Amino acid sequence: MGCAMSGPLSILIDADACPVKDEIYKVAFRRAVPVVVVSNSRIRLPEHPLISRMVVSDAFDAADDWIAEQCGPTSVVITADILLADRCLKAGATVIASNGKPFTLNGIGAAIATRAIMADLRAGGDAVGGPPPFTKTDRSRFLQALDKALVRLTRT
Repeated sequence: MGCAMSGPLSILIDADACPVKDEIYKVAFRRAVPVVVVSNSRIRLPEHPLISRMVVSDAFDAADDWIAEQCGPTSVVITADILLADRCLKAGATVIASNGKPFTLNGIGAAIATRAIMADLRAGGDAVGGPPPFTKTDRSRFLQALDKALVRLTRT
């Protein structure tokens, strides 16, 4: 696993389906942390020197591959993708879901197993609901988790 961003603090966003981009920008501006918005297509970004974009090909997992190769111990990765979270944790990154729940090395195995079970149920034709709707509580939890992660990384 590469750790290209093992120097200064950075936030990497798996952006295509991320509902908290505006919140990330606010925290990043307040803490002066650069953000890389990674997506398969060009999305609207604020004009700000701390915000940059990386548009990857639309190949399967292209955004995930780019993020996993760039992250390291001074990166905070924002994603809902469990398999990407696993790759980033193994590279030493801090990983937070858009609902504010942190991914951890201790919990990622169970999350991957649950994901596999749900995929099997869906493949077998079982009607399995998706994730719960995104709430104000999720947004608030996310802001707290991101701020806490950046404070912790700044101190180390």
